[in-house]
Amino acid sequence: MIVVMNRDATPTEVDHVVQLVREMGLKEHVIHGTELTVVAVIGDDRKKDKERIELAPGVDRVLRVLAPYKLAAREAHPARTTVRIGASCVVGGAQIPVIAGPCSVEGEAQILAAARHVKAAGGHALRGGAFKPRTNPYAFQGMGEEGLKLLAAAREATGLPIVTEVVAPSDVDLVARYADCLQVGTRNAQNFRLLDAVGRQAKPVLYKRGMWMTIDEYLQAAEYILAAGNPQVILCERGIRTFEDHTRNTLSLSAIPELHARSHLPVLVDPSQGTGHARLVPAMCKAAVAAGADSLLIEMHPDPEHAVTDGAQSISPQVLAELVVSLRRIAQALDRSV
Repeated sequence: MIVVMNRDATPTEVDHVVQLVREMGLKEHVIHGTELTVVAVIGDDRKKDKERIELAPGVDRVLRVLAPYKLAAREAHPARTTVRIGASCVVGGAQIPVIAGPCSVEGEAQILAAARHVKAAGGHALRGGAFKPRTNPYAFQGMGEEGLKLLAAAREATGLPIVTEVVAPSDVDLVARYADCLQVGTRNAQNFRLLDAVGRQAKPVLYKRGMWMTIDEYLQAAEYILAAGNPQVILCERGIRTFEDHTRNTLSLSAIPELHARSHLPVLVDPSQGTGHARLVPAMCKAAVAAGADSLLIEMHPDPEHAVTDGAQSISPQVLAELVVSLRRIAQALDRSV
């Protein structure tokens, strides 16, 4: 249930609605927009007394949200949400930030070189994995905290905020000390303890769709992060598993407008994981921007042929620089920028 307050509602009137919600044994989530304040009411539908809240001073109207995800639903937020990563990277606004970098942090020289290439190409943030969940237990699992320290050094050298994955609830505080944005990967998309843990810390969360999840399941899982108290969630379409085998995954670009229709959260696209082939990444980046993506997450390695992980889907620094130029032209046609 969503309580929409009058434009001139006072803080006292909002607090009164919150008190009514708590008296019903429910939980409130107050959203202050630029023009309106909304109170999302969370909990057992049987306890929700719509008529009682409608009588409260300062209430404009009360709406029932049919979707099982209350905070992620479009009705819960009068305006599209924007999420700030670091000081200057804003996802969900008119600009479409490019977040690029290697799949894994492999060493100081590699990650510093990658960061400088991203900066030179016009990128807005650096991605790189310090912890890597791998299917094979003998494969490279990442450098751990040492990798986080190298990412922080790359940020210091270039000014780029960093996005990196967290794979376990016990690592959330550690990763949050170094990262500007915590990524939850596809293999942890329904690790509800991890989603709750990243929801209880203050940094933005880049949340990837599980390779097996429907849109409805995805938004319900995103609700765990929001319900834990963190409103800074970026949804990421990164492809799903289908019978098709010419790509690593099937990148569902139709998910972009569908997610925008159902939710106020910004939508990012990862065409590297979505295709698994570097040759397909530029075309899918352009298509994603045309379809309304709010940001791009791209794997770029200074030397893809010698990448420790995911070299086949990593573009080169030169391709990234040329791609950003093309993306700017597409974004301009949509009254946006890159």
